[in-house]
Amino acid sequence: MSRVQLALNVTELDSAIEFYTQMFKTEPHKVRAGYANFEVEDPPLKLVLIENQSASAPLNHLGVEVETPTQVHTETQRFGDLGLDMEIEDGVVCCHAEQDKVWVSDPSGTRWEVYSITDDLPEASYASRAANLIPLADVTAGAQSIEDCCADGGLCVG
Repeated sequence: MSRVQLALNVTELDSAIEFYTQMFKTEPHKVRAGYANFEVEDPPLKLVLIENQSASAPLNHLGVEVETPTQVHTETQRFGDLGLDMEIEDGVVCCHAEQDKVWVSDPSGTRWEVYSITDDLPEASYASRAANLIPLADVTAGAQSIEDCCADGGLCVG
């Protein structure tokens, strides 16, 4: 099953988790420092909350979660056939999961990702990817903010 992803910047994570738990009648799938996501069944939605008190807008980015990397690669081919500019990321650890993804932007600059989670608990893969990852300690020290992880295609460990 594919589902639309909505990634929101929130000013305070705990109160946002409480609100969306009540709104969608479901508990978060994953909660990490400054981050939470919900796998909502009805309506099919992947809701991502990214704590970012300095965000200029509530929308972080949009996406479509698909079941397999093959579906990501099919969409990548389709986007290429349409002549769209793309950013392709395979095997990246972002938003606390390993993913294959492709990014495109609409004419107004709104970023969309089509992605598949290849490992929802990628801790074992962190060591082998250490050269390409930004440690969470560096993220919290200001090297890169957690909200930039998915939005700017950065790689965060946490």
